[in-house]
Amino acid sequence: MQNTKFMTLGFASISLAIALLFSTNLFAENKVNQEDSEASRLEALAKFTKVISIVEQYNVDKVSIEELMDKALEGMMSNLDAHSSFLTQKDYKQLKVQTNGEFGGLGITVGIRDGALTVIAPLEGTPADKAGLKAGDIILKIKNKSTLNMTIDEAVAIMRGKVGTPIDLTIVREGEAKPLPIHIVRGVITIQSVYTKKIGDNIEYIRVTSFDKKVVDDVTKAIKTKAATTEGIILDLRNNPGGLLDQAVGLVDLFVDNGDIVSQKGRKEIDNKTYTASASETITHKPLVVLVNGGSASASEIVSGALQDHKRAVILGEKTFGKGSVQVILPITDKEAIKLTIARYYLPSGRTIQAVGVTPDIEVLPGEVKTHKNSFSIKEADLKKHLEEELQKVDGDTRENNTSNSEDKKDIITPENLTKDIQLKEAVDIIKALIILKG
Repeated sequence: MQNTKFMTLGFASISLAIALLFSTNLFAENKVNQEDSEASRLEALAKFTKVISIVEQYNVDKVSIEELMDKALEGMMSNLDAHSSFLTQKDYKQLKVQTNGEFGGLGITVGIRDGALTVIAPLEGTPADKAGLKAGDIILKIKNKSTLNMTIDEAVAIMRGKVGTPIDLTIVREGEAKPLPIHIVRGVITIQSVYTKKIGDNIEYIRVTSFDKKVVDDVTKAIKTKAATTEGIILDLRNNPGGLLDQAVGLVDLFVDNGDIVSQKGRKEIDNKTYTASASETITHKPLVVLVNGGSASASEIVSGALQDHKRAVILGEKTFGKGSVQVILPITDKEAIKLTIARYYLPSGRTIQAVGVTPDIEVLPGEVKTHKNSFSIKEADLKKHLEEELQKVDGDTRENNTSNSEDKKDIITPENLTKDIQLKEAVDIIKALIILKG
């Protein structure tokens, strides 16, 4: 019995010794790794300092250390991803102006796609929209200055300016044989983000041009105001470049009872968040069709993608832009800052938006509906009356009273309007079918 006791103690002592030895080795290994990592970091910083010193000393043009550091920071940030950047004193000031007040500009949202400065979307009613810029246009030159290797912030800084001043762009457009010159006069960018129209007797059309702080309130008001007569809703997010995340989440919540809407995942635990739907915020369960295209980005992709994953809406149009990353502005001095990508968005199914976009359930290219009107089409019941009208034409009596019919009401989309927008026409046909199925 005593031998057994000593044997047990012996085994325990050996186990403890092995555990201590393993822990010691692991601690030593971690310490070595930390030391190697720190040494590698110091070596990299020393290399950077050496290059700065050499350039400052031997470059053909004299460049101050401050300029070199700014250029180094600009290069580092722009090479991280298309949306990260170093904001100089001038850039940071312009960003504050854009966020807090009015400014003169063109009214376009731009991004980098395949290394080219690309129009994500022209904002409706702005100088860029009126001048004919389209989503997907590649901006080749701004004021005869090439945009190759130009950052988004640099391009925006050049395009922004005093209201009433002109600017010339050179663009490349798919389907065009050569670059197109676009002349635009800068204006004050003030945009109505939400407006509604009626289609027929029972369909409500809601257009959201960008996600500002009033989108959820405005859409809620629009839906509740026409709830009694509305049997189906068309939500148009075409050429909507995005905006505030909370408004995108809130808009989805108006249509979805429960479940995840979107999540963001970053390197740091604090940047990981999941936004969920609440039944108390949902205001309608009526059939829904969402229109998207290549100009639909960021918040628009969150809304359309989340509604698609929840099978709450039919998504129609073209594949979206594919901007699914989260940026924050981090001040580094009182006058300078960096814009850094800290996370990516993920839809309820777990799929990413970044560089992928949202593929619609039904793909429809833009264009007009081909129609053929037969002016001589008559029915048996109309035969006598029709022939009398033809005789009147021969006799010279061609009086017509089209005044009331030709005037399109501002808040109504007419059948004639639909023939000019095949995507919207398809959306109307689908919503009518969904209304019938719902009974």
